[in-house]
Amino acid sequence: MEDNKVEDGKKQKNLDDWLPITSSRNAKWWYSAFHNVTAMVGAGVLSCLPYAMAELGWGPGVVILILSWIITLYTLWQMVEMHEMVPGKRFDRYHELGQHAFGEKVGLWTTYFIMIFAPCHFILSHLPNFNSISAISFSAAVMSLIASIHKGVHPNVQYTYVASTTPGRVFNFFSALGDVGFAYAGHNGVLEIQATIPSTPEKPSKGPMWKGVVFAYIVVALFYFPLALIGYWMFGNSVADNILITLEKPRWLIAAANMFVVIHVIGSYQIYAMPVFDMLETVLVKELKFTPSLTLRLINRTIYKAFTMFIAILIPFFRSLVGFLGGLVFAPTTYFLPWIMWLAVYKPKRFSLSWFTNWICIILGGILMTLAPIGALRQIILQARTFKVFA
Repeated sequence: MEDNKVEDGKKQKNLDDWLPITSSRNAKWWYSAFHNVTAMVGAGVLSCLPYAMAELGWGPGVVILILSWIITLYTLWQMVEMHEMVPGKRFDRYHELGQHAFGEKVGLWTTYFIMIFAPCHFILSHLPNFNSISAISFSAAVMSLIASIHKGVHPNVQYTYVASTTPGRVFNFFSALGDVGFAYAGHNGVLEIQATIPSTPEKPSKGPMWKGVVFAYIVVALFYFPLALIGYWMFGNSVADNILITLEKPRWLIAAANMFVVIHVIGSYQIYAMPVFDMLETVLVKELKFTPSLTLRLINRTIYKAFTMFIAILIPFFRSLVGFLGGLVFAPTTYFLPWIMWLAVYKPKRFSLSWFTNWICIILGGILMTLAPIGALRQIILQARTFKVFA
């Protein structure tokens, strides 16, 4: 019996040493900062937020931007704390934490959100990581804005809602909530990022991880708020769903910004795909009894990337898909599940501050998960007549 346990322990260690998430645990706190910035900043800055402001309006837009920043920082703190809440054990993957909180079978449902989450980012790219490019793309976009600001607010700018009818304004508002949810998404890879940081009882991984998260969120605030607010202030409801399309001059700088965005999202794909690679390779080795090897990894990842590339090329409505996925797929792992797991594991005293805070956030997350897909789905349906596959 003991021999079997020892043998199983060796097999698990060998598997952990081979899997991408747990093969290396020597990361520094700035790795956490880079990965979190790379995961969040990019398409959210240059596509979602300025246009979302036009659909939300000044008051609600500013409140929702700030509230989302605070709420998602809070849920990130919860995830960091729960990574090592059981002495001697690390929850290196989102589904492992879900299984601990909800049980083996129910906890596995958290995996499905991640499985949907990662392939949609293949719409953007599937090549190796570039952690620092987000700063370059942001700088280029800001320079483009500054170059246009000297002209002041565009003539005849209007800050009324984009839609002219009440139902249109309401559904656009719902869709914009999903855009914001998409921009702040990234929590599905937090435990995997923390898993790469060394940890001892004296120096647990949550210290450097949280330091990196705080730094990353300061960067996120510096990225998101200026572009969202200045872009809307300058162009009003005429802002395009990609702010770089709205900008006209200088053209060379706008072209450079677009290039940097492409390079950035090439890197961000790896942040989202790595947990999926890890899960697929775990199943192949543990359940289907394949031998861990470079050939297995090459075939597995190539098939996955080819499939998601086909889906990405097939879909011609990425802009409408942002709000839909933001509410349906990204919101659960960012705005909903962390609070549920926190209540299930720590069981704070009823009517305490922690209890109230988590339940209020659960309600807000539930509203986002319900309304955002409805608004975005309406936009997809209305625009379907103009869609062309492989366009």
